[in-house]
Amino acid sequence: MLKFGWASREFTPPGPALVQGQKYIRVARSARDPLTLTALAIEGQDPADAVIWISCDLCNIPEALHRAVRERLEERLPEVSPEGVILSSTHTHDGPTLQEGPYPHPGGDVMPIAEVREWVAGRAVEAASEAWERRAPRLFGRAFGHAVVGHNRRAVYADGTAQMYGSTNRPDFMHIEGYEDHSLDVMAIWEPDGSLCGLVVDVPCPSQVEENLTEWSADYWHEVRLELRDRFGPDLYVLPLCGAAGDQSPHFLLYGPQEEEMRRRRGVTERQEIARRIGRGVGDALACTEPAEGDDTLAHRARRLELPGRTVTEAECEWARRELDRTIEAGDDQELWWPRRLRQVIECFEEDRPMPDLPADVHVLRLGDTVVATNPFELYLDYGLRIKARSPAAQTIVAQLAGVRYMGAYLPTDRAARGGHYGAHPVSAPAAGEGGRMLVEETLEMINEVWGE
Repeated sequence: MLKFGWASREFTPPGPALVQGQKYIRVARSARDPLTLTALAIEGQDPADAVIWISCDLCNIPEALHRAVRERLEERLPEVSPEGVILSSTHTHDGPTLQEGPYPHPGGDVMPIAEVREWVAGRAVEAASEAWERRAPRLFGRAFGHAVVGHNRRAVYADGTAQMYGSTNRPDFMHIEGYEDHSLDVMAIWEPDGSLCGLVVDVPCPSQVEENLTEWSADYWHEVRLELRDRFGPDLYVLPLCGAAGDQSPHFLLYGPQEEEMRRRRGVTERQEIARRIGRGVGDALACTEPAEGDDTLAHRARRLELPGRTVTEAECEWARRELDRTIEAGDDQELWWPRRLRQVIECFEEDRPMPDLPADVHVLRLGDTVVATNPFELYLDYGLRIKARSPAAQTIVAQLAGVRYMGAYLPTDRAARGGHYGAHPVSAPAAGEGGRMLVEETLEMINEVWGE
């Protein structure tokens, strides 16, 4: 029987701090709801395959946090390989900034970024250590369902261009760019007596109902935790994962007014409506799910990829120039991450060199007949679907924003790159189609490797 251990910590910063997730500076001094991290320790027969997964209400996982947590756990838990420590984020845009560079520090009483990072790292190490110490033989099972949460957020127009959150109320609007995935992947952990102790829930949608607060917020995952605990018990652990969702969002490009009207009729917020849908989907999935008996396979693989940087086109360079001019005219601080990224794109075009290659840490974890595959990107949905479609596992879960996110945020498809705009332009996506295909093939190779065991 596999061993599992759970632990959780709140990590809401104890003082005013910078918020991560927009092109401008925000400072939060209070919390709309608590920021939470949850750790799940998993151990099988081979100690080399042991994993501690830490899911955090953060925008992304910066390298400095990743390194700090792994180094401290290596000292505290030498029996766990540093490669077996996986951090992932729910991609809330209302969590703390943990890396120097994107935003100049505003001074005053705002906590230094290093101090906030130290606070979060300490809480993560505490939770991971407790989860490892509390590991015990427990039952495992998988389930699958649906919940309408994410929607494609890119509108395409008659001239072939696309726009994130583009208006559909235009004469030249043609169609929404891509597919939507309403799948709900669930892994359940039970005590030997059959009582449910924790859930891993993967939703292919970032936690971004409210993206520009000056308060700390876990966004819709806060309501999801409340909903699931109301259904399954107040002590339930919930480890949230964000599935492949680089082109997805909880916002509607179509049907927004109708959805808002129906929420008013029900008397719920958008976040509560999402939690209601996820709770119902998880409940339906678990109603016909029992623990897997007899298959205690655990296998873990990690690999560092170098995705090739894309070549900047003249049109992409011109778009970057226009955007840079706009920031200058608006009086924006030119040391913010957005103007600096724009200048980098322009320089690459002028110097006739591609964008830098993009490192990417990928993990594949097999539990019984289930596989979990990670990547550090805002991965366009098509890539996640390719991995799922070709995987030999009975159920394949794709988790994005897991591991270090380096200079690139998005990994778009060729179709999206042709459409352009934020999320598909080199300024926010240094790699594109070729890099995405490499990620898919390397991930499937790793999945087939662990499946062979």
